[in-house]
Parts: sequence; C-alpha cells; structure tokens
Amino acid sequence: MTDDYLWFEGLPFHVLGFSYEVIKEVCAQFVIKDEDTVMVSFPKSGTHWLVEILCLIHSKGDTKWIRSVSIWERAPWLESDGGYKLLKEREGPRFLTSHLPFHLFPKSLFTSKAKVIYIMRNPKDILVSGYYFYTMTNISKKPESLEQYFQWFIQGNGICGDWKNHLTVAQAEALDKVYQEKMAGFPKELFPWE
Repeated sequence: MTDDYLWFEGLPFHVLGFSYEVIKEVCAQFVIKDEDTVMVSFPKSGTHWLVEILCLIHSKGDTKWIRSVSIWERAPWLESDGGYKLLKEREGPRFLTSHLPFHLFPKSLFTSKAKVIYIMRNPKDILVSGYYFYTMTNISKKPESLEQYFQWFIQGNGICGDWKNHLTVAQAEALDKVYQEKMAGFPKELFPWE
C-alpha cells in the first residue's frame, strides 16, 4: 500500500495532484486571512455537499456561479498543488477546503478570525462511502474487499490518516462539550453523546 501514496508526517496523501513540497509549505507558511471560510473534514464526510451549500448561500441562491465555475476553483483544496496555487493568488474572501488534520494546519488559522466549519460524519458511513469511491476510481490502490478496506480504515491507512485522530483528544473533548451544551434542551434519544 505504501507505493500508492505520498507520505507526509506519517500520513498518506494521494500521489496525483499532491506534492511533499506543497504540503510542507502549506503547513509552515500559508496565511489564512480573517475573511476566509475554511471547510475541514475527514475524506468522504460530505465535503462536496458542504461546498455546494456554502456557495449557494454566498451567491444568494443564484446558481450561475456554481454552474460556470468548478468546485475545485470555488473552494480549492489547500493541500493540493493546484488548490494551493489558486489560493496564494486569490484575494479574499476565500473559501478553502481541506482534509488536513488540525495538527498539520497552517498556524495562521489559530490566530485569524476565519470561519472554520468542521464537518463530521458517522465513521460507518465514511467507511462505506470510501470503499465504493476507491473501488470506482484510479487515484489510489483499490481495496479487494470491504473487509480489506475496513482493515485499512481501522489501521489509519486512509487518505490523511486516521479518522479517530483527525482531531486531537483535547479538540474532540472541547467539541463534545460544546455539542452537549448546545443540545441540552433536546431529548437525549435524538442527540446521544454517551
């Protein structure tokens, strides 16, 4: 499996459209501006749906922009070669998309006032979506079975690493606390957290 990926800081990335140098530069030097909106997710969590929704909100429901400009240009992937180039040249406000785990994010994110939307999805759904996606594409090694893909997923050999470590423990606990506070008035059966 190692031959089919670009490895950065122990995490696998697709070879096509990614380079070690760009990912390193993104993590160390990219400047996230106050007016940016950053969409972060683990792969196969519904990122494209979120981009489309935010672009519709931004254009006040006018679909002309969405139909005429590709998703890759409207919300470039920060860690991809092409996305990084577009974002470096673009004036704000910008939409940025990323699968980078927070510990690799540009440090400027943590001092900016940028809006960050972290999208989460049930890992069982991510697993199934990822399995079917990678069996239909030629961008990485194809799993021979769902069982094999499950093993890759559990071992953290998915693109951008391990689902359960995409956030740090402290970040996951803080997110859980906010979730519990926001959902306090709802029946626990609807929004379980225990």
